[in-house]
Amino acid sequence: MTNDLLAAPQTRSRAVAAAPWIGLGVAVLLIAAAMLFPLLSGLNVHVRWFPPLHAQWMPRVGPGTLAAIVVAILAMRYAVDLAARMRWPALQLAAFGAGLAWMLSLATVDGAKGLSAILETQYEYLRTARAVTDVGALLRDYIAHIPLDSPDNWPVHIAGHPPGAVLFFVALVHLGLGSGLAAGMAVTVVAATTPVAVLLTLRRLGAETAARRAAPFLVLGPAAIWMSVSADAMFAAFAAWGLCALAFAATARRPAATAGWAVLAGLLLGYCVLLSYGLPLLGVLAVAILLLARRWSPLPWAAGTAVLVVLAFAVSGFAWWEAYPVLVERYWAGVASNRPFPYWVWANLAALAFSAGPLVGAGLAVALQRARGLRFRARDDVVVVGIALAALATVLLADLSGMSKAEVERIWLPFVPWLLVGTALLSYRWRRWGLGGQIVFALAVQHALATGW
Repeated sequence: MTNDLLAAPQTRSRAVAAAPWIGLGVAVLLIAAAMLFPLLSGLNVHVRWFPPLHAQWMPRVGPGTLAAIVVAILAMRYAVDLAARMRWPALQLAAFGAGLAWMLSLATVDGAKGLSAILETQYEYLRTARAVTDVGALLRDYIAHIPLDSPDNWPVHIAGHPPGAVLFFVALVHLGLGSGLAAGMAVTVVAATTPVAVLLTLRRLGAETAARRAAPFLVLGPAAIWMSVSADAMFAAFAAWGLCALAFAATARRPAATAGWAVLAGLLLGYCVLLSYGLPLLGVLAVAILLLARRWSPLPWAAGTAVLVVLAFAVSGFAWWEAYPVLVERYWAGVASNRPFPYWVWANLAALAFSAGPLVGAGLAVALQRARGLRFRARDDVVVVGIALAALATVLLADLSGMSKAEVERIWLPFVPWLLVGTALLSYRWRRWGLGGQIVFALAVQHALATGW
């Protein structure tokens, strides 16, 4: 009997130690398998040159290489310890500044065109935004131009998204930021605020220690490769601030503050529905935040406001529920019909591991283990496990929908920071070495591959 009692804690201890290794191993194996399977099987998975990424092999160095290496060295040496002891306002400022420096240095490996070239392509929003002179007419005619066989059909990204996305770029054009470089800088600056919103959300939910542990991974990682050049990075920022406002609403002490923050959350999250057809899935994270706060009073205010945003667009000519079936037809009329679901249903997760970095697997594995055993050491653990697993559920729903096959390294950017919250559960040693691994992985991907977004 005594031996049995001693063996049980030892078994649990070994399982705890093994969890991050298992998670990391799964992420690395997914990445390797997704690259090798098309090569070895001869299967055409219909993505440009380097599955599972929309990228091509192009080893290079460039103007931003030195800056990226400097940021990397400083981050690997100081980020984990500084995040633990900096004053909270300074940490917010550092998160924004370091994230901006990291994104800009990686993007400018290709020089200034690293910020401008993608947004200038025919598939993106900027060219159409420059031509918009009547927003009302844009909204009224939007659905008619989605079908592939329609006259003057929209470019791929505009057809694949509600009009909120192109309207953001219309606003940039009217602000004098309509060049590729100016728009790229604007998207990058907006994207750099995303970690700040996530950190504020965690702290508001009573998990400041976890926020400090996760901060370096929210700021420094391979997701930055796509954050500077993709409109989805802007979507990620809107989503993060919407969820942050909801956390403030759920933890506010006065009814007026609850209503005010909830209305702001509804405005931002409602607009997210008009940015991407996949972002209604943010409702999973929103429910998780309310559950963690143990307060539902913000829900009517937030949900009601979000519905009003969608209805306002409908009154103006764009009804989301009418557009979505048309979008599905356009989606299947394009390359998606050729992309094999049996490959992409798991290769999508490999592409996500590229974007979030392999350490995302380690954090999620520990979160799953804690949830399974209900072993929560503190409030921080409850919050981190709840958010990380809600983000995982969101990704799995998106994956199984069949409406995300390939290109998720950018499409799922709004979900990436919430998945990375799980890194807060890792030990100090794991975080020190893991951050270095994330950074080196990002440098390798950016310098070896020319990504398409």
